[in-house]
Amino acid sequence: MRRQFTFGVAMMKNVIVSRRLSYVMATLLLATQLQAVVGEPQLPDPGHPGMSREEQIQLGYQAAAEVYKQTPVLPDSSPETQYIRQLGQKLVATIPQQYSWPFQFHVIPQKEINAFALPGGPMFVNIGTITSADNEAELVGVMAHEMAHVYMQHSAKQAGKSSTIAGLAGLAGAILGSSGSLLGQLAGAGIEFGAQGLILKYSRSDESQADAVGAIIMYKAGYNPQAMADFFRKLGAEGGQGPQFLSDHPNPGNREQAIEKEVASWPPKRFQPTSAAFTRTKQQAETVKAYTGQQIAEGAKSGEWAALNQRNGAVFQPPSGVAVSQPASARGTASGGPVSLQDVLPSSQLVTEDLGPIRIARPQNWQIIAPQQKGADVRIAPQAGLAGKAIGYGVAINGVSPQNQQMSLDQITSELVRSFESSGDMQTLGSPQPIAVAGARGRSVMMQSTSPFPDAQGQPQKERDWLVTVPQSDGSVLFLVFVAPQAQFDRFRPTYENMLKSLQF
Repeated sequence: MRRQFTFGVAMMKNVIVSRRLSYVMATLLLATQLQAVVGEPQLPDPGHPGMSREEQIQLGYQAAAEVYKQTPVLPDSSPETQYIRQLGQKLVATIPQQYSWPFQFHVIPQKEINAFALPGGPMFVNIGTITSADNEAELVGVMAHEMAHVYMQHSAKQAGKSSTIAGLAGLAGAILGSSGSLLGQLAGAGIEFGAQGLILKYSRSDESQADAVGAIIMYKAGYNPQAMADFFRKLGAEGGQGPQFLSDHPNPGNREQAIEKEVASWPPKRFQPTSAAFTRTKQQAETVKAYTGQQIAEGAKSGEWAALNQRNGAVFQPPSGVAVSQPASARGTASGGPVSLQDVLPSSQLVTEDLGPIRIARPQNWQIIAPQQKGADVRIAPQAGLAGKAIGYGVAINGVSPQNQQMSLDQITSELVRSFESSGDMQTLGSPQPIAVAGARGRSVMMQSTSPFPDAQGQPQKERDWLVTVPQSDGSVLFLVFVAPQAQFDRFRPTYENMLKSLQF
C-alpha cells in the first residue's frame, strides 16, 4: 500500500507539474499571439480620391493595352511571367478585400531595372529586375512597392490634386480630344508615354508612402522588408545616373534608413527564404532576349512590338469582369441618329470668349461646354453635335505640358497623333504641316475616324478630325481638334479657320 501510495503521490506531483507547465506554455502562447495582434503592422486606409474605382480600372487597363502596343511583353505562358504572377498573388492575398484591385502581372523583356503598376492593378516587371535581384525577397520588395502605389491610389490622387497640363488651367485637367485621347487621361494621372516608354510621375511623398506600405505588404506575405531597403541601397550604389527605377521613383530621402526604422519595432517573424523557383527563374531570365530602353523606343515608332507580341501570343486581356470601354468613335459604330444639318451649321456671326489662358471666337449659335471632370476638354459645339461623351461637330481644346521639356513641337505632335490612333480606329491622313496661329508657328495634321453620328441613311460614316498644335512660351502646347463628318467637313472648315485666326493668348 505504501509503495502504491508513494507511486500515487509521485503521479499527482507529475500531474500538477504537467498542468503548471501546460498553463505556463498556454500563457506564453497567448502572450505571443497578443503581441502579434497588437504589434503587427496594419495596412492604412487608402482614402478616397476624386477618381472613382471604375474610372481607375478603366484608365489602368486602357494604359496596359497601350503598353502592349509600344513595348515587347512576354506571353502569359512564359516561365518568367508565371513566376511573377505567383509572387504577385502572395502579395494580393495580404490586402483586405474592400481595398483590393483586379491585379495582373506581366513581364517586359527590357534590360534596365524597372517596374511599374498602373491604376486599377496592371503591373509590369522588367526582366532586368529579375536578373538583378539577389534573392526572392528583393524582387518581392520591388513588386510590393509598386503594389503600394495602386493600393494608395497615388495616380488618382495626383489627378485630383492638380492638372499636369499647362493649357486651360482651371478648366481642363488633361488631354481628351474628340475621340477620348488615352494619352491625356493618363497625363492627368501623372502617367505619360515618352521617348523612353511609359513614365509614372510620383512625388517624394508618394514614394515614401509606397515604401512604408510596401514594407507592410511584404511582412504580411512572409518576406523580410529589410530586403526592400537592401535592394534600394544596391541600386543607389551603382553610381552615375543610376537605373531607370530610381529616376521614375525619386528617393524621398533616407529611404533605406526610413524602411529599417519602420520595421525595427515589428514583432519577430520567421521569413520565407529565397526559393528554388527564384533561382530557376533567374537563370531562365538571363537567357531571354532582352532590349534596352532605347531599342524599345525605336521599335515603338515602327509598330514592331505590337506585331511581335501578336506573333508570340502576348495578347492583352483585361481580367474577367472588367470591361475596358472605348469612346463611340473608336468603336467604329455610330452611336446617335442622323443629325439635321440645319441644327449644327455654324452661324456666320462670331462672338469672342475669354477662356482664361486663351481668347477665341465661336459661332453665336454654338456653346462653350466646360469639362465635367478633370481629364476632359473644353468644347465649342452645337448641342445637336454632341452624342453622349462624343463630339461629332465642333472643336475640342486642350493642352499638354510634356515631362521632357526638350521635346520639340514635332515630337509632341507625333505623340498626340499616336495617342489618338491608339485610342481606336483613327488614322492619320498625311504628315503634320506648318501653320501660323496667333503669331506662333504651329503644326496641322488631318486625321480620320468614325463619326458618332450615322449618315442620312443610318449607316456609319467617316469623320475628319483636324488637329492643330500651337507651342506656348512656357514649353506647353495648346491643341485643338476640329470635327465634322467627312462629307460635310468642307462646309465647316471656313468657320474653323476663322476660329484659329481669332485665337489670342
